[in-house]
Amino acid sequence: MEIAQSLQQIKSSYIREILAAASDKNVISLAGGLPDEKTFPLELMKPTLERLADTPEVFQYGSTSGYGPLLSFLGDYFKLPGTHTIMITTGSQQGLDLIARAYVNPGDKVLMEVPSYLGAMQVFGLVQANILTVSQTDFGPNLEELEQCFAEQKPKMFYAVPDFHNPTGVCWALETRQKVAELCIQYDVALIEDAPYRELRFSGEALPMVSDFCPQNAIVLRSFSKIASPGLRIGVVTGKVSYLEPLIKIKQGADLHSSVPMQALLHGLLEHDNFETHITIIRELYKSRYDVMFSELEKQLPTGCVLRPVDGGMFVWVEIPECDTFELAKQLLVNGVAVVPSPVFYPEGAEVKTALRLNFTNATSEELKVAVTRLAHVLHIL
Repeated sequence: MEIAQSLQQIKSSYIREILAAASDKNVISLAGGLPDEKTFPLELMKPTLERLADTPEVFQYGSTSGYGPLLSFLGDYFKLPGTHTIMITTGSQQGLDLIARAYVNPGDKVLMEVPSYLGAMQVFGLVQANILTVSQTDFGPNLEELEQCFAEQKPKMFYAVPDFHNPTGVCWALETRQKVAELCIQYDVALIEDAPYRELRFSGEALPMVSDFCPQNAIVLRSFSKIASPGLRIGVVTGKVSYLEPLIKIKQGADLHSSVPMQALLHGLLEHDNFETHITIIRELYKSRYDVMFSELEKQLPTGCVLRPVDGGMFVWVEIPECDTFELAKQLLVNGVAVVPSPVFYPEGAEVKTALRLNFTNATSEELKVAVTRLAHVLHIL
């Protein structure tokens, strides 16, 4: 049976392929965006896990929008406007998929920063969107390019990761957030704000979300994969009621609802007295690993590499001298370190910067030192 034309155009995920190769115990992986398993709050979840056996109702079919007690809790937790509503999804990736299926027709224009999150490019590719791009600065998207694109191309939506961007780690400046929101309102462009790394800030003060400045023009995707557990597969979509109603209709046909026991488990975790302490511990751990990696990169990278600090998240983006980054990644694998080359983060036809994305959250400090030494050795002999 022939597969759909939309799927024929989608490339397989290079990241998943390289992660498979990186499973070799002799390879230190800086490739995947994986949280450290030691941070999973299993002890905090135990009381709720034990109580679930006494609540058979959570094992019944549930509401498509989500588990009532969790929805009520999150409404207060996120301080949502009265005009907004919440939907629980099977990971925030499903939320992105539902948005694309509900709102994007073949040929509709969707704007993204480049480089950008591979999963988002795949989702919008599957609905045959016309992906437009705007370049990124150290403070967020290039605002001149953004306004020109809004005015001339009239995209339907702008997808962005303003807090500790994947793959570059860039965190938008306050002025950029305000200006992007202003432009979304002025040109009637929907902002799709993806915020999976927002809670992983380990330096500096938290900034308002971009959607705080344009709440009626935004849909927000949040994830608990980085601060609780990816295996829970619980994401959250928020936005005004008229924006979310079509998503609920699509989700009914997709999977009826996300796992109710997992939603109940997350609710118990979020209500636990030590949950905020748990997040603090994660931030401190990741900061210590980032500090080690960044320090080693500064000392060992050859001339011609460009390295920028980050204040949180899971990734460091290293621009390197011109080369075939796929071949470089293969050579690095042979030398015992896995990385992700930059072209996978660019849509077809976009101008690609020669760079590598490095993850620092899922390797120990000692492993990070060894990995950077191996990386620098190969770069020196390019």
